[in-house]
Parts: sequence; C-alpha cells; structure tokens
Amino acid sequence: MIFARGRRTRFPDAVISLLHDAQLKRRENAVVSGGWDPGASIDRDRQEKRLFMTDVYIELKEKFHRISEEEKLLLEPVRVRARALTTEEAIGNPEADDFPLQKGKEKLMQAEFLGSAGQAFTDQYGDFEGILEDVIRMDLANNFRRAVFVSTLNAVSRHLKKTENTVHCRDKEPAECAAELASYIREKFGKVKVALVGFQPRMVEALSAQFPLRVLDLDKDNIGKEKFGVTIEGPERTDAVLDWANLPVVTGTTLVNGTIGSFLRDAPCLFYGTTIAGAAHLMGWERFCARSH
Repeated sequence: MIFARGRRTRFPDAVISLLHDAQLKRRENAVVSGGWDPGASIDRDRQEKRLFMTDVYIELKEKFHRISEEEKLLLEPVRVRARALTTEEAIGNPEADDFPLQKGKEKLMQAEFLGSAGQAFTDQYGDFEGILEDVIRMDLANNFRRAVFVSTLNAVSRHLKKTENTVHCRDKEPAECAAELASYIREKFGKVKVALVGFQPRMVEALSAQFPLRVLDLDKDNIGKEKFGVTIEGPERTDAVLDWANLPVVTGTTLVNGTIGSFLRDAPCLFYGTTIAGAAHLMGWERFCARSH
C-alpha cells in the first residue's frame, strides 16, 4: 500500500481547539434533537468514547507533525517500512508458550526510519511503504493503519532520541520485566488494587502474587479462564473493573486497537510495553518497559 504525497497540512493548536469545540457542539445538538438513540447498535457511551478517541489521535498527530517539521523530516524522500515479525524474531524463546504472539492472535510490526526501529502490536498486519508525511496524513481508520502510524512514531522518536526502549524484550526478559513491574508498583503506589489491561502472562503471574488483581482482555479464548488464580474478564466489564481498581496497568496496544480512550481518566494510569513508547513521550503518559531494547 502506497500513499501519494500531497499538499502539506499543518495542525496548529487553534485548529485542534476548533475541532474539539465542533465535536462538543455535535454532542450537544445530538442530545437536544434526540439523535442519541438508546436503542441503536452504537449507544451514547460508545459515541462519546469514539469522539474522545478522535481528539486523542488529532492531538497526537499534531504533535508528531510539529516535531517532524521542526526537524525538517517531512519533505525528505524517506522510505518507511513495517513488517510482521515472526515469534522468534520478536520475543526469542521465553521458555513458555502462553504469549499472544505465540498463539498467532497478534503480530509485532516493525517500522524502520533512518536506521532506527519502532514496533507495534496489532491483529491487522501487512507492509507499508511511503514517506513520513504520508504516515502523518494517514486516515487512522483501522488497526493496520494505526499500527503503521504508531510503529513509525516510535521509530522516529527513537531516531530523534526523544525516547528509547522501542524494541520488544526477548527470551527471559519478559519475566524479569514483570518482577520489576511488581516492585515498581509497590514502591511508588503501595499496596493497591491493580487492573491489568491485556493478558500478559508473566505480569499476571508476578502481580497476582503481590496485589489484589483483576485482568481485562479482548481474546475470547482467554475470557472466563482462570490464569494464576485470576479469572480473565471481557471488555464489557471495563467500567466495573476500573471503578474497583486503584491503578490501571494498561497495554500500549490499546493505542492501536482504538480502546485507549477508556483508560484516560482523571486518575493514575500506568501504560506498559513498546507500542506506546513514542506516544507516551509526546502526550506525557507514564510508561513502564524495563527490559525492552
């Protein structure tokens, strides 16, 4: 898939503000006119989250565009690649067989930009070739396009030395990372109730031994199963689990699958993983990723 170059678009703060105001106005008009149909397949709460997600991506794109323009990267004829990595390339041999990558449910796409690599987990994967401006202008309409955008953001952020740890850990490192995560939470937040978003087996194992823990996941093969003494819950339980928890620990993959808006609340939130590396830096989100490269 190749996106043709076109006229450069700048997203200044004023435009972001106007778009946000327009979205709020549409919400108000819909409520007044009865446009929010409680019987529709997409309910009001889901529409609210969708509009909020649009705001998140607009702000992220604007910041990415600004820094790329300042560094004079937009007009360079740079080739950006993203490809689905094999399990062995992505995580090596972790001496366990319960990682999502090993089950074939997700792939780890890798973007390469001027010698720097950035990655993103996704369930929709493929190849992309273009220039940086094409990626920033891309309509983030599905998980594949968001994976291209996010992995590229990570590669560019690494190239500019704005962030590091953009390549997934391997072999025994996931278990080491999970142990360090448990220590980090205990030291910074105390004995809190933890909601782990995204089934990461070594993290479930480490956190369940030290904290009251609930786990949310999208994989139907995991939902309802007991893992390390914890029953995995589905996305319909998100609000209940977040209301229960003191600290959501959220996979960065939510940025690719379009669910991150559910976890951006006025409360502490800790993201983990390589997928959200560049976005965490630009947006000021806290990220933990102790053993990535």
